[in-house]
Amino acid sequence: MKEEQIKRMEDAISTDYNNMVGMVILKDGETIYENYYNGCSAESRIHVFSVTKSIVSILIGIALDKGLIKSIDDKVLDYYPEYTVKRGEKTLPNIRIKDILTMTAPYKYKFNPYIKYFTSMDWVKFSLDKLGGKGKIGEFRYAPIIGPDILSGILVKASGQSVLEFATENLFAPLDINIEGSITFDSKEEQMEFYKSTDTNGWVADPQGVNTAGWGLTISPVDMAKIGQLFLNKGKWNGRQIVSGKWVEESTTEHSRWEKMNLPYGYLWWIGSDGGYAAMGDGGNIIYVKPDKNMVVAITSLFNPRAKDRVEFIEKYILPCYE
Repeated sequence: MKEEQIKRMEDAISTDYNNMVGMVILKDGETIYENYYNGCSAESRIHVFSVTKSIVSILIGIALDKGLIKSIDDKVLDYYPEYTVKRGEKTLPNIRIKDILTMTAPYKYKFNPYIKYFTSMDWVKFSLDKLGGKGKIGEFRYAPIIGPDILSGILVKASGQSVLEFATENLFAPLDINIEGSITFDSKEEQMEFYKSTDTNGWVADPQGVNTAGWGLTISPVDMAKIGQLFLNKGKWNGRQIVSGKWVEESTTEHSRWEKMNLPYGYLWWIGSDGGYAAMGDGGNIIYVKPDKNMVVAITSLFNPRAKDRVEFIEKYILPCYE
C-alpha cells in the first residue's frame, strides 16, 4: 500500500471506524500492514465475539478428519445419550450437527433468553433444552449465543478433552497461537469488564468448564490473520495439513442463506458474493479472506452496537489498492 492510500484508510479509521483497535493485512503470505489504535498494541487481546464460531467450525473439521466425529449428518443427540427428550418433542431428535453449523436448526425461543443462559450452571444443556420445537429444520435461524455451545459439548464428548485443550493441541499450537486458559465469571460485573478488556488472554467457559462456541474467545489480529491464511492455504500450515482442504472448501461454500439480509452462510462462516468469505463478530471484529487476491485482513475492535460494516471498509479502502 502506498503512503497516500494508508493515510486515507487511517483517516477513515479515526473518524468512521474509531472503535477499531488493531488490523493486520497479509498479501501473498506476507504482512504488508500492521497497526494498532486506541492505546492497543500487538500484545493486546480482544474479545472477538462471533469470530469464535468460525474457529469452532475449524475444530469440528479437525475432529472429523481424526474420525472423532463420524459425519456432520450425525444426529446431535447421538452425542448426548443421557439427555431426556421431553414428551411431544418431535423435531429435536432429527437435528444434525450440520443443521447447527449452517444455522438451520429451530429453537424454542422467540427472543434470546440471555439472562437465564448466563445464570444457568450448564450452558450446553440450556442450549439443548431450547433446541427443536415447532420450527422447521432447514430454515435459516441465526443463533448468536444460545445454541452453538451444543457443538462445544460434542467436541468435549468426541475428543475426551476440553475444547481449549483440543484447540491448543490441534490448531493453536501448530500456528503458534497462545490462548492462556479458560475464563469464568463470578458476577455480571466481571462479565461486563471482560467485554471491555484489552489484556485478557483466554476463552470463556461455563460453570461446567465447557468453552463457549458462539462467543468468548480473546485473540490478537496477528493470530486471526494466521487463521485466515490457514484457510487461504487450504488447511495447510508450514507444510502440515491442520484441517482438510475439503473441510475448508465446504465451510466456505454456501449451504444456507439469511434471506432477510441476503447473506449466504457456510459452516459458521459468512460467504461473500465476490468469492471472499469472513468470520465476523459483533462490534467490527473480522477475519476476511479474499482468495483471488491472495489476501487476508484481520481486524479487532472494541464492542460498539452501531459499528460500521467492516466488509464495506475493506472493499472501499483496502481491496482497490490491489486491482
